[in-house]
Amino acid sequence: MYTLLSGLYKYMFQKDEYCILILGLDNAGKTTFLEQSKTRFNKNYKGMSLSKITTTVGLNIGTVDVGKARLMFWDLGGQEELQSLWDKEAPQQGLPVRGCPACGSAPASAPAQYYAECHGVIYVIDSTDEERLSESKHAFEKMVTSEALDGVPILVLANKQDVEACLSIPDIKTAFSDCTSKIGRRDCLTQACSALTGKGVREGIEWMVKCVVRNLHRPPRQRDIT
Repeated sequence: MYTLLSGLYKYMFQKDEYCILILGLDNAGKTTFLEQSKTRFNKNYKGMSLSKITTTVGLNIGTVDVGKARLMFWDLGGQEELQSLWDKEAPQQGLPVRGCPACGSAPASAPAQYYAECHGVIYVIDSTDEERLSESKHAFEKMVTSEALDGVPILVLANKQDVEACLSIPDIKTAFSDCTSKIGRRDCLTQACSALTGKGVREGIEWMVKCVVRNLHRPPRQRDIT
């Protein structure tokens, strides 16, 4: 009887929570992508003006619900001096955390370690910045070879595809071709996206949900529905 009641409670009042890292160089559009995600999946979230988004200096946290899954996003700053914190212990080191429970984000408890506790990674590339493409590739390569992320699904977003002179998906795949063998046996997708217009945002999130749900090596956390 206890097992039955416990299962019923979980079905009615709890969601499976998956933690998703949003990484990439500064000015790639990570926070804009997060805002668009919250706008599209949280009915009552009006969102901030995208024109007012500034470079992330610490950590932005947000949540979206997709069916029975809840995604907890950790949007980390991409400046070179902050990239060393991607795989380190978080805000106890003084990293600023921004979040608002009333608007689709939460000043949640900080993870003990980003890589070790995440269920998926969204890596955002600025398709209009060819000069920094090699820098982005280097950061991606360092990230994808971390043992702490072994088997974790990765969504690579070629952002700013609304700009006419942007690099195409084949261009970016060619530039990152050296990383292919290092991705290993995991779900990985490179997708066109415009965080500014919202194109590709929903498709990317839904793909990530499918991947983290079927990845049995990293089970979800249980959270009460609020």
